[in-house]
Amino acid sequence: MSAPAHPPPLWNVSSVLRWTSQKFQKLGIDAPRLSAELLLAHVLQCSRIALYLEYERPLEPEELRAYRSLIQRRCKGEPTQYLIGSKEFYSRPFLVDSRALIPRFETELLVDFALEKLPKGQKHRVADVGTGCGCIALSLALERPETDIWATDICPRALSLAQENAHHLGSPPNLHWCEGHLLSPLAPCAPLDMVVSNPPYLCAQELQNLQREVGFEPMLALDGGDDGMQLLSKLILQAPLFLAPKGWLLLEIGEHQAEKITQQLLLAGYSEVAIYKDWAGFHRIAQAQFT
Repeated sequence: MSAPAHPPPLWNVSSVLRWTSQKFQKLGIDAPRLSAELLLAHVLQCSRIALYLEYERPLEPEELRAYRSLIQRRCKGEPTQYLIGSKEFYSRPFLVDSRALIPRFETELLVDFALEKLPKGQKHRVADVGTGCGCIALSLALERPETDIWATDICPRALSLAQENAHHLGSPPNLHWCEGHLLSPLAPCAPLDMVVSNPPYLCAQELQNLQREVGFEPMLALDGGDDGMQLLSKLILQAPLFLAPKGWLLLEIGEHQAEKITQQLLLAGYSEVAIYKDWAGFHRIAQAQFT
């Protein structure tokens, strides 16, 4: 990193964090202080809290070089989560890289709603469609060890990352992997008690206005077609072929898709159709029951 106008006598944790936060803020990088802390904690192989316990600790030259490299990549827009290789989801650390979408906080709502409909101690059969890094499937498998979970993805690279996460989190025996498009590889597993999915749902206009960071994520996991509904619509029509009577379909959706999703679910013969908002007040979760 280049020296500021009045360089401190020593690059320590405090001065490095202050300098980096200011640089990130000037560049309009989201959560500049948090990003600076996460990157430095990654370089020093410690927790963020530990940074403040060693606030005056000087950085070694090799640590500064490693940190400088991460700062340069972050300034070009590469997501912090890809740089450090991990993202917490449902209180568990998940490995993340460019093979799959970075888990979002709002997707934890999808897990919450699914768990509400999967009582503890009861056996169920669940499919996670388009599993990506495996965060939904693994969260459900670990929270409901008596339930069989099948996770599908059309992308073999994403599926390999999900399997690495499974190994990292203890290889739950109730979790099974299937490569293929939507529910097509799961014909031998039907009937299912639940289908849950966070499919690509961004429309063409939204894809043109992506934040720079999102542009580093795989387009296959983002592109929902012209109106964002391409895969959502297919899944709504396909799910009844796999669901048991009274089985549930739970979907993460785009903030402007609630009306279209509701209409399609009702026309397809589902009942108990409901749309729920996320913490930011945007429509985010659609649920429906197959009758």
